[in-house]
Amino acid sequence: MKRTFEEALEHRRSYYSIGSSSPVSDEELIRVVRQAVKHVPSAFNSQSTRIVLLLGDEHQKLWEIVKDTLKARIPAEAFAKTEAKIDGCFASGHGTVLYFEDMSVVRGLQDAFPSYKDNFPTWAQHTSAMHQFAIWAMLEERGLGASLQHYNPLIDEDVRRTWELPEDWMLIAEMPFGVPTGEPGDKDFGDVDKRMKVFR
Repeated sequence: MKRTFEEALEHRRSYYSIGSSSPVSDEELIRVVRQAVKHVPSAFNSQSTRIVLLLGDEHQKLWEIVKDTLKARIPAEAFAKTEAKIDGCFASGHGTVLYFEDMSVVRGLQDAFPSYKDNFPTWAQHTSAMHQFAIWAMLEERGLGASLQHYNPLIDEDVRRTWELPEDWMLIAEMPFGVPTGEPGDKDFGDVDKRMKVFR
């Protein structure tokens, strides 16, 4: 069931119970991600965001990297719980979207516009966040649940090496997704009137 953007915004949540099936084809998923990459805005039209979409065995490979990385850092008695969470909440999904920022683009803008030099790394994070939200909402519109994870920078080198990605691509976040197999947890909302002011 495809939702309107406003409905997708309202229903978008962090899903930690996802399955490997998908209500839409992989070709549709690729199209959705391409739409975001093409149309999401960026400061100075930098287009610095880079996306890697992992499906099938490539998706599984990422979460094996995460587990191997954490296993080397977490005491054995604690790792079983971590492994169960990764297997049940992330690796169990249909795919993962990896979000990167191309720091060579950021440095180029810093050189070209020195007056704004300190702002470009922050603006790159804004660009990444907009891509994350746009893709998350579009996945929601298509009946998929997702969550946003941050195992970077622990996994960065292995990710770059595995998929032969440029050194200048800085990993920002990982978004596993799949068909929801359970409901998200309750979410508390603060008083919107304390978070927004209107003057007219």
